Amino acid sequence: MTEKSPSNPDRRARGRPRDWNDKTEQNTIKSLDRAMETLERLSQMGGATLSALSDDLDASPATTYRILVTLQGRGLVDFDPTEQEWHIGPAAFLIGARFLRRTSMVERARPIMRTLMEDTGETANLGIERDGHVIFVSQVETHQTIRAFFPPGTQAPMHSSGIGKALLAHMDAARQDRIIASTRREQFTQFTLTDPLALKRDLAATKQRGYSIDAEERNLGMRCIAAPIFDVHAEVIAGISVSGPSDRMSAEMTPRVAQAVLEAAGTLTRALGGTFSAKG
Repeated sequence: MTEKSPSNPDRRARGRPRDWNDKTEQNTIKSLDRAMETLERLSQMGGATLSALSDDLDASPATTYRILVTLQGRGLVDFDPTEQEWHIGPAAFLIGARFLRRTSMVERARPIMRTLMEDTGETANLGIERDGHVIFVSQVETHQTIRAFFPPGTQAPMHSSGIGKALLAHMDAARQDRIIASTRREQFTQFTLTDPLALKRDLAATKQRGYSIDAEERNLGMRCIAAPIFDVHAEVIAGISVSGPSDRMSAEMTPRVAQAVLEAAGTLTRALGGTFSAKG
């Protein structure tokens, strides 16, 4: 077979067919898309019975069951016969772990997060934004008995999360408005900011001081302080935080903890070759 020259217009890019930019339905495998939707929703629910999952997906139990059995054969889901519930399986974790290894951010963040945990005595977290939610991608736990726990892969609403608010505050206005308008702002505690105007005022204050505060907005008795991480274009790409019980992370402790978080965010931004925004 004769290799086509680089100048040949018929040469295809590796990994893509000739019509790779075609976005029509002919390039979508509907059954696979339905299976991925089932897997994603199961992960968000944290486990579910067949009837609960099929009702949530508005699909027949028979169809949902066939999808789950197929995914189970690949280790992507597990079935608990005692509780009669389906859960995400070990193969899904392995796939996610390979994604984390693909990005240098998580690897570079580990020693910085460890130092942050030791400096503050509280759990350090790293999170990114995906589809209007925070996804925690790494954590270094404190040695304290009572501590915050957000294992990699955990999702959280942005409006009630320290990292979520740090990310929102440093997004451009159009993107910020789009996320606020398109996501459900659930009232978790009496301190949760669900009103768009109140949330935007908090985000403006967050951007001005450089760090966000989650003061029992997601869980009563827990506080979080977070700061943004920027890329080479001065665009926010992640957030780093510390979380802990309110009695150990009181309002009086905020300046000291915030300084440690800001220093960690700055160190990681520089390690990634990032550039700070005007207010970052």
